[in-house]
Amino acid sequence: MILTDTHTHIYSEAFDEDQDEMMQRAIKNGVTRFFVPAIDSTYTNAMYAIEAKYPEHVFLMMGLHPTHVKENYKEELVFVENELKKRSNKENNKSFYAIGEIGIDLYWDKTFLKAQQEAFKYQIQLAKKYKLPIVIHCREAFEEIFEVLESEKSDDLFGIFHCFTGTIDDANRAIGYNMKLGIGGVVTFKNGKIDQFLNQISLDHIVLETDAPYLAPTPYRGKRNESSYLLNILEKLSDIYQKPIEEIAAITTKNSSDIFGI
Repeated sequence: MILTDTHTHIYSEAFDEDQDEMMQRAIKNGVTRFFVPAIDSTYTNAMYAIEAKYPEHVFLMMGLHPTHVKENYKEELVFVENELKKRSNKENNKSFYAIGEIGIDLYWDKTFLKAQQEAFKYQIQLAKKYKLPIVIHCREAFEEIFEVLESEKSDDLFGIFHCFTGTIDDANRAIGYNMKLGIGGVVTFKNGKIDQFLNQISLDHIVLETDAPYLAPTPYRGKRNESSYLLNILEKLSDIYQKPIEEIAAITTKNSSDIFGI
């Protein structure tokens, strides 16, 4: 059984003490594909380091996380584009597999809303230029996200709505913009809500993720998350959809391959 974690921050400082052990636990659980989102330029070297350590398992994204859109966001966007250019060079056998994670986050601070909207739109345009999917971060900003997606709507706009926590209407709107829904630990929470309607969404629109080290699933809620816990999310989906875990693993991994191209 092959499992794909479509969103995991395995380079996080939270894993400084046991990164290799954490990776081995995940691989032992069948998680053999790790798609790794960017945050900002300060994390890039750590991302490259874990890619070099696990070249057959780790696939990187490039982008500027909305909560890291600050006064210097234009410099950060230049950095993003420069890294994309470097890896699009035919002589470089490394590449990025998505632009992410990008989007809008109004939970912590609304100060940089305009800058977040501008950065989101610009990075969508980069994704189209480099023919890559986008991976969206949305927190308390569904309408703002959908407004930008509508303005950029086209056949070459596609990707994943990471850590989906919206309503069934939000889910259908996201799917209408060629987005898969990234389902993680929240689906196991008693108050997570998405478990109440998820079986009305075809598995063809679902990918699995952990968002490690954040949002650990039950029974680890409140503790550090890691990619091996993807199995707990898979088991919850098996219960929701009333299908064997092997079938859900196969479908969601195929969906991830359709998005990322590998």
